[in-house]
Amino acid sequence: MFETLMATAVLPASDLDRARTWWHDVLGRDPVHDQADGAGLFYDVGGTIVMVYRTQFAGTAENTAFNLMTDDLDRDMAALRDRGVSFHEYDLPGLTTTGGVAELGDERSAWFSDSEGNIFAIGELSPEMSARLRQMVPNAPGA
Repeated sequence: MFETLMATAVLPASDLDRARTWWHDVLGRDPVHDQADGAGLFYDVGGTIVMVYRTQFAGTAENTAFNLMTDDLDRDMAALRDRGVSFHEYDLPGLTTTGGVAELGDERSAWFSDSEGNIFAIGELSPEMSARLRQMVPNAPGA
């Protein structure tokens, strides 16, 4: 039944021009496709297609909308900071950040928002979880 399905991530934007600039300037990504009617942009992030579409409801979610995985959180946070990103600080039951970073056992994560108010997470996985993910997605970049 689902043999030919593909999955994409979907992120809202109230201003596609502003979102396009943010994706280019901060993440170093340009659209792989731009809908002719101007209603959406498509990006390739590590083999996952991300559709950024225009809606008045952008930035209203208070949860993590998109997750990035890295092999070097400190390196990538420094690069993002160089591009103007500010990381969120949390002091919640079970989750506290210091310098934007939450230490979660063998894993570390940080959160930031894009130009549209969507919350992104970036995390450095444990070696065991990295190996498990490489087994699940053998053709992924870095696998």
